[in-house]
Amino acid sequence: MPGSEGERKFLAVCSLEGQEEADLSERDLKKEEKKEAAYTESTYALILSDAVEIGALLLMNGAEAGRVEDTMGRILRAYGFVRSDVFTITSSIVATGTLPEGRKLTETRRITKRDTNLGKIEKINLLSRKVCAHPLPHEELEQEIAKIRAQGQAKTVQTLFLYLLISASLTCFFKGNGEDAVASMLSGAVLFFSLHVTGRFRLNSILQLLLCSALTAASVEALVRLGIGSHTDLIKIGNIMLVIPGIQLTSSLRDMINDDIISGLLNLSEALLKAAFVALGFAMVALVGRIL
Repeated sequence: MPGSEGERKFLAVCSLEGQEEADLSERDLKKEEKKEAAYTESTYALILSDAVEIGALLLMNGAEAGRVEDTMGRILRAYGFVRSDVFTITSSIVATGTLPEGRKLTETRRITKRDTNLGKIEKINLLSRKVCAHPLPHEELEQEIAKIRAQGQAKTVQTLFLYLLISASLTCFFKGNGEDAVASMLSGAVLFFSLHVTGRFRLNSILQLLLCSALTAASVEALVRLGIGSHTDLIKIGNIMLVIPGIQLTSSLRDMINDDIISGLLNLSEALLKAAFVALGFAMVALVGRIL
């Protein structure tokens, strides 16, 4: 009996030691896996900058604030940030990410230029879904962002053709005749080139719309007096619809519905101001035309 009891103790000690060795090896393996999967703080900072760049591209191309914040938050969490806090309005992005060890990184981006490019927004959405499913290496992510950033607008000839087509179509839709449609196409070309030229001077967007609207209205008055077209109001309607900020107005309402009140109000006020100055540009020329 004593011998059998000693054997039991010996087997118990060996079993305990084996279990401890197995636990230690499992812990070491997990530590190594965690060490391999983790990024350095400098890499986390670069990833945060990439996420902010993605958010800036979305905002500059017409995305609403809620989409920007959601996309950036998902990307940061996909790369291992334990928490992400993103605040976006029409002219600024502030992003803070919490690292696994508890340290926080923050980056701010000022947005000075905004436009509408749904093609870029679509590509950024596809990239964010790809990153969330399988996080890309930092270098590859930067390459993908650079490709999207380098993508330009539609070709000048294509955009001009659309301006002519939309102007003539809307004039005809509001019961204008063939001559009115031709005049609307010509004044639409004036609007396109005036926007293109003034855009190079980096004017305030509201002032730019005021000047371009006035030039377009003046061209309409001149065309009618030359005998091309007869209904100035129908011709101008075809041109006005090209510069009314409908997408921005819709985005502002969507922001407010999504409880982004500040961003929604800023977008709404900007859209209403743009619409008001477009109307002011056309009205000023119409008033001068009546006097002359």
